[in-house]
Amino acid sequence: MGVTKTEIFTEQQNRLADLAKAFAHPARVAILQLLAQKKACVCGDLVDELSLAQATVSQHLKELKRIGIIQGEINPPRVCYCINETVWEEARQAFGSLLDTFVVATTCC
Repeated sequence: MGVTKTEIFTEQQNRLADLAKAFAHPARVAILQLLAQKKACVCGDLVDELSLAQATVSQHLKELKRIGIIQGEINPPRVCYCINETVWEEARQAFGSLLDTFVVATTCC
């Protein structure tokens, strides 16, 4: 597999791509929707609510936490997660700005 060459892109472009990863898989979208709907920390019941294997949910949570869009507290045997409101707002603004820069031209193709 080729090198991604992230160093040739701006910090903002790399961050936007990282944030996009949060929405790049339906399981992560489902996790984010669940956490956003609850508007509180969710402890342990993500696996039950998503009907996915524990290992699958854990991998997606790990990626979401790496990006920073969720935050979690680990107090075995409980693990609690919630939306990181600061990063959520960052993503909302970043995607809004990106989408706002494109204006549909009526003369295109």
